[in-house]
Amino acid sequence: MQKRRLGKSGLEVSALGLGCMGMSHGYGPAKDKKDMIAVIRSAVERGVTFFDTAEAYGPFINEELVGEALAPFRDRVVIATKFGFQYGPDGKLAGENSRPGHIRQVAEASLKRLKVDAIGLFYQHRVDRNVPIEDVAGTVRDLIQEGKVKHFGLSEAGAATIRRAHAVQPVTAVQSEYSLWWRRPEQDVLPALEELGIGFVPFSPLGRGFLTGTINEQTDFAPADIRNIVPRFTRENRKANQAFVAVLIEIGNRKQATPAQIALAWLLARKPWIVPIPGTTRLSRLEENLRAEQLVLTQDDLRAIEDAASRVSVQGARYPEEMERKTGL
Repeated sequence: MQKRRLGKSGLEVSALGLGCMGMSHGYGPAKDKKDMIAVIRSAVERGVTFFDTAEAYGPFINEELVGEALAPFRDRVVIATKFGFQYGPDGKLAGENSRPGHIRQVAEASLKRLKVDAIGLFYQHRVDRNVPIEDVAGTVRDLIQEGKVKHFGLSEAGAATIRRAHAVQPVTAVQSEYSLWWRRPEQDVLPALEELGIGFVPFSPLGRGFLTGTINEQTDFAPADIRNIVPRFTRENRKANQAFVAVLIEIGNRKQATPAQIALAWLLARKPWIVPIPGTTRLSRLEENLRAEQLVLTQDDLRAIEDAASRVSVQGARYPEEMERKTGL
């Protein structure tokens, strides 16, 4: 597995990371812990050094899973986690909270769950409109100076917020959804990151599984699966959006690659400081995704992808309206 640097920060990680959320959260019941530890450790064996989690995933149980799985490899990997939400005694979400004192509490709890001495990359999970971003950045700056955090990141933040935060504490990476079928970061976020020397970490690089070609209008999701409330995943929109998958299949056939591999290779070809974090709970999918790193797309391939994609209109929003309003984009 080749390595990439996240912007000018000097943080070097594998070209593809592993998003661990779906192992515990978001796509139905939490998966078997032993099986997920096996997947995570298989990723390490295959050269993955970058793992993404958050206190929100579960909540809390995903950090515990990742911490246990990676305990034997602490000196070989970078674990990214996130702060920014408040949970009640019952473990239910009680809103956003990026107040300095709370950030410190989350950091201490995450250190214990992850079984590390310092958090490799600490993201603000969502922009908190009630707390100035300068206060957030300043708090993480202090945690870095204290040796409890190594790098600062933002998730789903807009360009103006990124600039304000970066002026207080250099931002190592910004994480946002980005794929062939959701490209809004290209408008202003990616240009700002290139100017400032900040890395970019696309989550849902396979469109929450849709770009793998394994989901159609007949697919049934588990009751707790987030895709049940996502407009893009209504049966009607899934049927219409098959035209987009057909583009990836056609190009994949030319390159002897799967649709997922084309989608990931396209992201890797965008910029050398982009590190996608596809998630999976299955070893076969892990192996498929990681092979994308060896797939070389020529300029002709990239032009063909752009041309084909420009002729397909993706149907449905990526989030329900209320969830989209809570992002900083």
